[in-house]
Amino acid sequence: MVAMFASAAGRMGVNTKEAERFIKFLVVGAFGFIVDFGIYNLLLGPFTAFAIPGTPVDEFLLSLGLSQAWIEATLPALLAGTISFVCAICSNFTWNRYWTYPDSRSKPLVRQFAQFFLVSVTGIVLRLPIMALTHLPFTRLAAELFGSLGPDVAQRIGDNMALALSVLVILFWNFFVNRYWTYGDVEK
Repeated sequence: MVAMFASAAGRMGVNTKEAERFIKFLVVGAFGFIVDFGIYNLLLGPFTAFAIPGTPVDEFLLSLGLSQAWIEATLPALLAGTISFVCAICSNFTWNRYWTYPDSRSKPLVRQFAQFFLVSVTGIVLRLPIMALTHLPFTRLAAELFGSLGPDVAQRIGDNMALALSVLVILFWNFFVNRYWTYGDVEK
């Protein structure tokens, strides 16, 4: 599948090897996105949007022996986003080193990870203001569109919309800087 897309890009004048790397980078990024969003939502509180006190979901969780305090436990959105981002960095580095750029191992692992991590941390420095600036407008939009589902659900949707926009912007930063710095030892 990756080769098919790379071949199509080659017919449009794009370097097929670079197109293949970009597509693999996107696949790795999609997996990292799942890691990021999954951990982010777990840290926001896995049940807070759905376990409204008195509902069947809440009663079920309580019947499992979970306390109401545990069900309602959350981290602030920016802290949860930071932790989830670091987990995604580790996942993405591993997959990119061994799948996207398997010929990039002329650099020592620690040095290459440090470069990848620095690019990614710069990405989070760029990402956090995007999340902070778009969080409230997206939460308001989600409240208008999904307000009937309750304020907690609208809040969660708004948080995820802000995260999605920031991830999209940072995707291009990460690809180009990593391609030419972290994995610059790979032939084009």
